[in-house]
Amino acid sequence: MEKDIEQYLRKKVKEAGGLALKLVCPGYTGVPDRLILFPEGRAYFAETKDTGEKPRKRQGRVHGILRDFGFTVFVPDSKAEVDRMMEVILSEVHTP
Repeated sequence: MEKDIEQYLRKKVKEAGGLALKLVCPGYTGVPDRLILFPEGRAYFAETKDTGEKPRKRQGRVHGILRDFGFTVFVPDSKAEVDRMMEVILSEVHTP
């Protein structure tokens, strides 16, 4: 269930010393669910989905814009995918 995956993501980010902020942008649709922040100015986006589910068309366009700006956008659809996301993030982040 998407809610469980998002909750797991928040927990894993917090345990690693980061913030997983709920991202709400009134008037601009398709933004990812979470803005993930870590020390040293590291910022990532995550769009959680139910297992096997893909981003909607508008979400895909917004993800593309963010990627063109140089940001990483993850789309985890399971706890295992969140774990893989965290491996990538932690390989780049120097936590205190």
